[in-house]
Amino acid sequence: MTTDSTVRPPPPEASGSDFARLSRRIADAGLLGRRPGYYAVRITAVAAFYVGGWAAVALIGRSWWTLTVAGLLAVVFGQVALIAHDAAHRQVFRRRRASEASGRIAGAGVGMSYGWWQDKHTRHHANPNHEELDPDLAPDLLVWSQDQARVAKGLPRLIGRRQAFLFFPLLTLEGFNLHVSSVRALANRSLKNRTLDGALLFGHFAVYLAVLLWLLPPGMAIAFVAVHQGLFGVYLGSLFAPNHKGMPILTGDDRPDFLRRQVLTSRNVRGGWFTDIALGGLNHQIEHHLFPSMPSPNLREARRVVRRYCEELGVDYAETGLIASYRQALTSLHQAGAPLRHSDVAA
Repeated sequence: MTTDSTVRPPPPEASGSDFARLSRRIADAGLLGRRPGYYAVRITAVAAFYVGGWAAVALIGRSWWTLTVAGLLAVVFGQVALIAHDAAHRQVFRRRRASEASGRIAGAGVGMSYGWWQDKHTRHHANPNHEELDPDLAPDLLVWSQDQARVAKGLPRLIGRRQAFLFFPLLTLEGFNLHVSSVRALANRSLKNRTLDGALLFGHFAVYLAVLLWLLPPGMAIAFVAVHQGLFGVYLGSLFAPNHKGMPILTGDDRPDFLRRQVLTSRNVRGGWFTDIALGGLNHQIEHHLFPSMPSPNLREARRVVRRYCEELGVDYAETGLIASYRQALTSLHQAGAPLRHSDVAA
């Protein structure tokens, strides 16, 4: 998710002839136009499920069946996060103020600091899969390359040995990590609108916990939080893992032109309308990185144009099924941790 902050492709005359020609084809096909009707329906549907989910918690009340609703609300929270993503990229509204307001509201709905995430995601779009410049490749708990593994210490060193096997279990913590990272970012004085972000963030936490403790006994409320936030984290991680993990990692002065930088480091996931809904259009990751402000329902049609164009240029265009994409991501993680396993053998 980026924003005005969305990393916009440079003007055609400055971006290189390859991207300029592709941009003209995309524009001529009318694929950059807004889709207000689509987003009106989508936002209304997700909002209805959001409100309906909490209404179901109230109606079911003090029953362990509420944990089923917790699982369903995890998916709804993921869909709200996807709407925040599209709004931040100006896919929903053309104007910056409307985009920021809608993105900030959606972010608050899932307990995320919009300003923190916006800054992080902007840097990712500018340098996808660049080991030193992409914040998504920072060795936090996992190592993403063998170079990172060789210098890893603490938890990354411990987890990195078996990180491919631990990846999905660790995703159960991703929802909590989103909240913790959002709170920690409020200490950064350079963060824009951090007072507003802080108010929305802590407001979300207060209402979330107050509603659960009001409707459920303490033990059941804790179980609800564990199931809801755990599955929310798994869903979030499953949305983003297929996109770049296992694709070429850039280092140092590796700076291909804009088109190749975005295409060669991204992977598309094949599928039909259900895949588009479940992954929020991020399954068309190549097209999204080339044209971040393109509305997500237009990405499938853009895929045909971009794939054909990459074939003409002889640029590799990675596309695979969903399960295969996870397999490639896990294989890459396993290979990245190899130096840590070898050091165990040597010891």
